[in-house]
Formats: sequence, structure tokens, C-alpha cells
Amino acid sequence: SIVFSRRTAIDPPVLPALFVNAWDGQGKRDYERVLERSFTWITAHDRDRLVGFVNIAWDGGVHFFLLDTTVDPAYQHRDIGTRLVTEAIEACRGHGEWVHVDSSPELMDGFYGPAGFRPTSAGLAWVAVDDRVAPRADTAERVTPGQGIELGIAGH
Repeated sequence: SIVFSRRTAIDPPVLPALFVNAWDGQGKRDYERVLERSFTWITAHDRDRLVGFVNIAWDGGVHFFLLDTTVDPAYQHRDIGTRLVTEAIEACRGHGEWVHVDSSPELMDGFYGPAGFRPTSAGLAWVAVDDRVAPRADTAERVTPGQGIELGIAGH
């Protein structure tokens, strides 16, 4: 049975391993620094195994941001992701005004919407200075920073 918890201690190598497994080999390093600044996070465990995670960042006031929703591929399609998101929303309830999530229209319709979100327009300014590829907000197309498309606004 899957156990969901708020703000549970996570061994430093365990979370990056979940990211690598779920995101086709792409992980995140130094996530402990991120968690130090988070409002909270929700984990899903199958016994001692971390199988799901979502982070709730905040501005220190009344605005929350859902980030890095992740479920181990072997555990997907069991409503673990939906439960992580609904638990995250509940963790914020009574502590602020709103929770924001960025997603594709497909994920909003099929995943985040049923979990309690509704679509809105949002803006995105790419501020990275490295060679990573910047996502365009208004299409599935990706552009390289420096090509003149540094600000994309969904729906425009």
C-alpha cells in the first residue's frame, strides 16, 4: 500500500534517483537546497521505496507553485500522481490565496484539471544563461536561447 506524507525527510541520493528514473535519465542535483526553501513537499512511498514526489514552492506569503510532480514509471497509472497533487493542494489550503502549476494543455486536461486545477493564461521569460534549450510557451516547439524568442506568452 502506498503511503503519502508531507515534508518527510528524504535521503539526498534517493530523490535524484527518482528523477533520473522518471525523466529519461535527466536528474536534478543539489535538491536539498530547493527543499530548504519549499513551503512543503509530498512524498509517496511503497514501504521504504520513494515512488512519487511533488514540491510546493512559495513566495513566503500567499502564493504557491507546484513543481516537479514525479512518479516512478513502474507505479504510474495508479492515481499516485493525482493523489500527490491533491495532497499538495490540501497542504496549502488555509495558508494562502492560490497554487499555480505550469503544464501543457494535454496535462492540464488529463491530469492537473481532474486534480483540481483550471487552465489560465501565463507568461514565461527564459532567464538561463547556459546552453540548455528553452521551451516556447505558446507551442510544443523548442528554441535555443539567443534566437530572439526569449519571452513567450501562452495563447499569443
